[in-house]
Amino acid sequence: MQKFVGTGVALVTPFKKDFSVDTEALVRIVNHVIDGGVEYLVVLGTTAESATLTAEEKELVIKTVLQANNKRLPVVLGVGGNNTAEVVNELKTRNFEGIDAILSVSPYYNKPTQEGIYQHFKAIGENSPVPVIIYNVPGRTGSNVLPATVIRLANDVKNIIAIKEAAGDLVQAMKIIQHKPEGFLVISGDDMITLPMVLAGGAGVISVIGEGYPKQFSEMVRLGLLHKVADAYALHYQIADSIDMIFEQGNPAGIKEIFKALNLCENTVRLPLVNVNDDLAKRLANFTKNIIS
Repeated sequence: MQKFVGTGVALVTPFKKDFSVDTEALVRIVNHVIDGGVEYLVVLGTTAESATLTAEEKELVIKTVLQANNKRLPVVLGVGGNNTAEVVNELKTRNFEGIDAILSVSPYYNKPTQEGIYQHFKAIGENSPVPVIIYNVPGRTGSNVLPATVIRLANDVKNIIAIKEAAGDLVQAMKIIQHKPEGFLVISGDDMITLPMVLAGGAGVISVIGEGYPKQFSEMVRLGLLHKVADAYALHYQIADSIDMIFEQGNPAGIKEIFKALNLCENTVRLPLVNVNDDLAKRLANFTKNIIS
């Protein structure tokens, strides 16, 4: 699964001012991140505001990304939910042409036990026609996929090949890295701790800031994978303040301000999300101007 080592980016869904999907802007963003050197694309994750997209809009986003990518990079599709049977049905009926793997979030709202989480992902792994990346993000789901559960799934279900670990807990990530089977990938879901996770044995990141500044962030990850620590941290600290800023008032409102500053898309988000305030917008625009100059 070397294709998922390095930097993947969680693509936004750009909207026009009338809140419709802006496919032309999405093409620009895909080209921006590919030209910036990222290793793969992630479609319809949290950053894509997928919770507010209709079924038709989701298909439009997938089609647009696949056409713009034109098989240049691997593509990961977000397919998850808190109704296991519904997720399995989508896996059985969806066309996966052009899709290299799925990213599947741990069930949210239901707050299942670890056994429930295990059985959920076991069902997904056994029914997915493409490899599965578990997505653990307790801050959004209300439950944490513990290292023992991850290791159990990694050993029991061959089609589960990685975890996007976004608990914000480096020690938890290190426990998974320590005990995982050979070939299983531990991918950072937290931009700020990506480099230390990579240096501890992680495989890279699925990033938000990496789509704003793909050249700098993907190079940082590559340097980390090569254990060129000083050079990697120099890039980390160059970018670090912007990571705090893009999440300060919610994702993807922050990263869309960077895209607006780069003239790639509008900063429009759909309710219940709202735009960042003027102060943060100015700070992000100034940071972006300085980092790309």
